[in-house]
Amino acid sequence: MGKKQPLRQGEKILFGIFGAFMAAAVLAYIGLEMARSRMDRPMFPVRTHYNLSEEGRLGSVAFRKERCTDCHRAMRNGTNMGLDLDGIGSRRSKAWLLAFLKDPEKTYGAPTVDHGAEPKEAAYVARLPEQELERIATFLSELKADRGSAAAPEPPPGRSTFIDSMVKVFAPEEWKQKYRDVRQEAGPGGQQAGEAGR
Repeated sequence: MGKKQPLRQGEKILFGIFGAFMAAAVLAYIGLEMARSRMDRPMFPVRTHYNLSEEGRLGSVAFRKERCTDCHRAMRNGTNMGLDLDGIGSRRSKAWLLAFLKDPEKTYGAPTVDHGAEPKEAAYVARLPEQELERIATFLSELKADRGSAAAPEPPPGRSTFIDSMVKVFAPEEWKQKYRDVRQEAGPGGQQAGEAGR
């Protein structure tokens, strides 16, 4: 067996630069975590919210009792192994959520990872008592998101230079005529804001 060759000058420099970047990243992470832990408000705005009814509160209890938080996150609690459900009530109706809990793949229209028939891990959900499914669906339907949050179905209202520049560069001209801009509220006479001057 031959003896190891020493590192060349260029390899030493490369490893040194890599080590410096790693050390800087670790120190920056520690610094940010220390700053975040001392803040009296969230670092980023919270754009999901909930105002639970009594039925929704009972659904929240059932959601946790039935181990849904083993895979899902709701009310900023749980894990991220499955879908983050904060804001799901802004994208799906209570009826859709209830139908999904009862027959996931039929409602979703495609195979699902863990919900559905045996041997899927969350197959037990469809067999829960009707009242419990109703409560969980109510709870999920009351998890709302503000426009513009990652969990919302619509972008924030008003203009965005980023979105405007992306539309200008990538959207075909016929789309601009065919589709309305959902960021603008309808003005007098049903016109989109900014349309009256065109």
